[in-house]
Amino acid sequence: MPQYKQFPLPDTAEGLTEAEILTWHVKPGDTVTVNQIIVEIETAKAAVELPCPWAGVVTELLAEPGQTVEVGVPIITIDTDPGGAAAPAAPAPAAASAEANGTSSGKIGEEMPGGRIATLVGYGPKSGAAKRRARKDAGAPAAAPAAAVVAPPAPAPVAAPVVQAPVVQAPAPVAPGGYVPLAKPPVRKLAKDLGVDLHALAGSGPGGVITREDVETAVAAPVAAAPAASYVDNGTRERRVPIKGVRKATAQAMVDSAFTAPHVTEFLTVDVTPMMELRAKLKNAPEFRGVKLTPLAFCAKAIILAARRTPDVNATWDAAANEIVYKDYVHLGIAAATPRGLVVPKVRDADRMSLKELAVALDELATVAREGKTSPADMMNGTITITNVGVFGVDTGTPILNPGESAILALGAIRDMPWVVDGEIKIRKICQLALSFDHRVVDGQQGSQFLADVGALLAEPGIAMTY
Repeated sequence: MPQYKQFPLPDTAEGLTEAEILTWHVKPGDTVTVNQIIVEIETAKAAVELPCPWAGVVTELLAEPGQTVEVGVPIITIDTDPGGAAAPAAPAPAAASAEANGTSSGKIGEEMPGGRIATLVGYGPKSGAAKRRARKDAGAPAAAPAAAVVAPPAPAPVAAPVVQAPVVQAPAPVAPGGYVPLAKPPVRKLAKDLGVDLHALAGSGPGGVITREDVETAVAAPVAAAPAASYVDNGTRERRVPIKGVRKATAQAMVDSAFTAPHVTEFLTVDVTPMMELRAKLKNAPEFRGVKLTPLAFCAKAIILAARRTPDVNATWDAAANEIVYKDYVHLGIAAATPRGLVVPKVRDADRMSLKELAVALDELATVAREGKTSPADMMNGTITITNVGVFGVDTGTPILNPGESAILALGAIRDMPWVVDGEIKIRKICQLALSFDHRVVDGQQGSQFLADVGALLAEPGIAMTY
């Protein structure tokens, strides 16, 4: 007989409590294999693809794209034995129970008790308000596990395909400030692609569900001219976006850091002309052919070298143990802007890399981050961070520490500016640096020494020979 299993949302990272469904790669009726990617989710750290733990046939998707689901809540139902024999006829008490719940047998398309419609593979939704699925950890009676088993559908006597009655999707969680309109995932995607606000549409489908035709009609309709009035309702010109995923995690981390670690920020203006000249020479060297050698790579190397002289910037304040943890390795974080928000992936053991290896690692890291494929593991346990605000044409800033780290360096834009050289004003390549550090771990003298060392290495790369 058919065997139905429900796959609960797993904890893909340490401490994960919820995730947003981004994209389903399967649909009801699809055949799936073990470890086949079935869904992409967005956690508080990154976008993650989930494989299927069983082989079988998809019977139901329990969450729609855009919906936030708690860990442990089922998201898909799979028949792991679709070719099994039909289940024996149920005894009379079970039939009576099914009838009491509005699921007694009937002809396909016939309305049954409770307002449900018989279909080829079960029943449509009950009329009335949708109910939330019970949480796994809710205090259920001992017999609950047996009740949670999905009953297999009765075998269909007709071989020809039968069109099912329209199914009303359960509404997604309501965002603050308003309801979430009812629409199936393909319709939501169509509306998003065409720029149609579903909140402004009245659904013509069963139960007020917005259909594809409703969206296409809204696109074809002429835009009404704005009334000439002195008062404008700002509510029609505002958008509310739920705080979730990477944005939610970043916000919490920044608040925790800003109100936990006492920040101090120092600034330094540096003539990096010698560094830029060395970069031009190395780009033409055979061993650097095909390597994307950026100022960020030189800055990363300078931070690693300077941290040897000031190890405090690579330490961690452990309040629980009442200790400062000094780390004899460098997991260098690189702040990266992505379509999903700010992420800080790490270059592991950056202190063991040459300049060329650092350049290659940074390029690969940035590519993966832009594609939204950075794994949660690659964004954990950093020791010190660089944020390259210069790529946006910004001179400097006051960066906020990543939780668990004691220093972060902002690399500003490199500009042609007048600079005094040997008593004469010349046009040089000038860059500003900003270092924020945790004053519990790093004293002013130590922070200043570290920043000065980084600046000296960028101003005269040959100084690295003395380290």
